[in-house]
Amino acid sequence: MQSIQQVLDRAWQIHQSGDPASAEAIYRQVLAQTPRNAAAHVYLGIALFDQRRFEESVDSYQTALMIERQFPIAWNNLGNSYRMLGEIEEADRCLKTASQQKPDYLSPLKNRGTLWIWAGEVERGLRWYHEALKLAPQDPELHRNLGVIYLLQEKYAEGWPEYRWRWTFSDNARPQYPFPIWQGEDLVGKTILLYPEQGLGDAIQFVRVAATLHQAGARTIVICAAHLIPLFLSAPGIDSLMPSGSPISERVDYHASFLDVVDYWYEKNGELATGAGVTDLAQGYLSAPASLIEYWQRTLTPCPGKLQVGICWQGNPKHHADIYRSFQLEEFSAIAGREDVSLISLQHGFGTEQINQVPFGNKIAMLPDNIDKSGGAFLDTAAIMRNLDLVITSDTSTAHLAGALGVPVWVLLGKVPDWRWLEQGEETRWYPTMRLFRQTHMGDWTGVMNRVAAHLNTLTPIRSQK
Repeated sequence: MQSIQQVLDRAWQIHQSGDPASAEAIYRQVLAQTPRNAAAHVYLGIALFDQRRFEESVDSYQTALMIERQFPIAWNNLGNSYRMLGEIEEADRCLKTASQQKPDYLSPLKNRGTLWIWAGEVERGLRWYHEALKLAPQDPELHRNLGVIYLLQEKYAEGWPEYRWRWTFSDNARPQYPFPIWQGEDLVGKTILLYPEQGLGDAIQFVRVAATLHQAGARTIVICAAHLIPLFLSAPGIDSLMPSGSPISERVDYHASFLDVVDYWYEKNGELATGAGVTDLAQGYLSAPASLIEYWQRTLTPCPGKLQVGICWQGNPKHHADIYRSFQLEEFSAIAGREDVSLISLQHGFGTEQINQVPFGNKIAMLPDNIDKSGGAFLDTAAIMRNLDLVITSDTSTAHLAGALGVPVWVLLGKVPDWRWLEQGEETRWYPTMRLFRQTHMGDWTGVMNRVAAHLNTLTPIRSQK
């Protein structure tokens, strides 16, 4: 017969395999037999946290601490749950207690850094990252995090070397090719293999680096997900475009991720590889087929005198920062009632259920479920965007697609945005047709949307009059 600890170990293996719901059921079975098992309550708290049930996870950790007050792991995890609930001071108190109980415990120092950075107090957060480095000077996550913050602060000379630590994570393994990684070497007459390393938004944003390297004399081969190829066929500077997993039959001199190119181009030239100077970013560096644009122009049947505005509010909830970058559809109520605006949903999958939950849902034009499924990822959406006056979106791949197409796009950003948007400013060097609307207080999307509504008064329909 298995011991309680053996059962918990088995549940943890299931949990770590990516199935926290099944692990939760086992943890609860253990607690039904041993309700004062503090470790089981912590395991349960972690399972609830990983299912984004943060308030329930707080209850589990607090129960564990009522049973066993000297429990630094429980204090650390409780602090993390409070962080996700926006209880900043309470989260800091818990993390501080974890460190007091176990001074050589790395996680609460890391978490205090992350806590204060996401709360908008970047320098305070950096202080805790540096404290953590004293305990673990070779910790790759700390260096990666420092890199992200330095890039956010536009300290590129410090940021890129720190950000390179990301490749040491086991879940961020670099593709293995039998030729060297490009680190800024001369490319005249050379062939370089390029590939995205992160999400769809990153792929769309940085595919432009192929044009930069092509202009520098390289032959460029781009490997990407097969469903992105129809969209990337329009990207300049790509000599060969291949789906991921394809065998490489020709001689290649170097390989690099898109972000590697941005990094080492800066190190070599003192400027970011934005694609400017190679292609007219204001006109966009991606496009949809003219026939598809014309099809959607007929299908959308614009309302005369109204702004045709595409909207998107929800990114992938599994993204580590989604809680800070996505918002609820109901925030669009500030503009949904306007007679001069016609809203079109660009939301796919996650978040679409909210349309039936808001009082203005019937005022949002829905697109067919099969868009982007026949021609390739984003291709229909790209053609639709080209028929809109404006796109308003959270920080998702939708924002990057609109910017890459040269479509007017307004992006709503959390208090501490992704590094590429920097800490301040309404404009971005990446996309000339993009305008940034930033939170001034953590979690306050209503204030951001009120500013969006005010700026709508300055626009007049353009595409919808064609």
